[in-house]
Amino acid sequence: MSEVKAKLLTQIAEPMTSSGNKVTVVGIGQVGMACAFSILTQNVSSEVALIDVNADKLQGEMMDLQHGSAFMKNAHVSAGTDFSVSAGSRLIVITAGVRQKEGESRLDLVQRNTDILKGIIPKLVAQSPDCILLVVSNPVDILTYVAWKLSGLPKNRVIGSGTNLDSSRFRFLMSQKLGVAPTSCHGWIIGEHGDSSVPVWSGVNVAGVRLAEINPSIGTDADTEKWGDLHHQVVNSAYEVIRLKGYTSWAIGLSVASLASAILRNTYNVHAVSTLVKGEHGIDDEVYLSLPCVLGRNGVSHVVKQILTPEETKKLQASATLMAQVQSGIKF
Repeated sequence: MSEVKAKLLTQIAEPMTSSGNKVTVVGIGQVGMACAFSILTQNVSSEVALIDVNADKLQGEMMDLQHGSAFMKNAHVSAGTDFSVSAGSRLIVITAGVRQKEGESRLDLVQRNTDILKGIIPKLVAQSPDCILLVVSNPVDILTYVAWKLSGLPKNRVIGSGTNLDSSRFRFLMSQKLGVAPTSCHGWIIGEHGDSSVPVWSGVNVAGVRLAEINPSIGTDADTEKWGDLHHQVVNSAYEVIRLKGYTSWAIGLSVASLASAILRNTYNVHAVSTLVKGEHGIDDEVYLSLPCVLGRNGVSHVVKQILTPEETKKLQASATLMAQVQSGIKF
């Protein structure tokens, strides 16, 4: 102890070394840093660790965040290239992977990112055996399945960010069309975080008023107001943002912070996240897809049994079949 510190402070007890709400973010690209920044600035966690292979950038990002500690409730930020920096994590956010290229579908990324996960998931779980894994890397549904297989963790503790962001985009676009705040527009995108996602038009509502009761053809080709275009915009929005700025980051960072908050604060909020859906809605394949899930400190505690139309169920099952076909070609 320094002389100044010794004269300033009288030690009464050993300080606690762990906050109990530690979050590790693996991968410090645009998405990883947006996740870390959102979690810190929203005071979701008081302890965040960063892991990456790029030591210099890692050090720089850590210092940059640390210098803002006084504005973030004095959160502790650490970083390292060694997996030991993640030890004792309650939540581990996986953003590492090869970035999606312009014009490239999420499914094209599968094997390249699977190979990356094989090198990190077992090491992370060894350091934090009681953690919850939150996979963000794309294609998120398949990579969440891969992470589940590699981790040995129960299905409730391996989650994908899934269509939480898609549902947010959906609600924003609804709000623009109706002139009502996004938080007052209620609608869900389920299934794949990608091209085969399913908009649940039968449940879209504002203040409990289902739009399908006002416009029975909503979301169909017969709809003269073209509400179905909103789903097309949701699907294409990531591609459009990538075309315009080269990557997506801020929205997914905010989405991940909302999921982290539900988990660490044990709030039991319902979010559309990727979970093992075998047995749900007539799905027989062992695949991960997004459904509304109740989130808390044990991960997914319940899956909401949405009442879907036959057409919505058929589309969800088709999404599951597509995931199963892609998974069959993965080399572990």
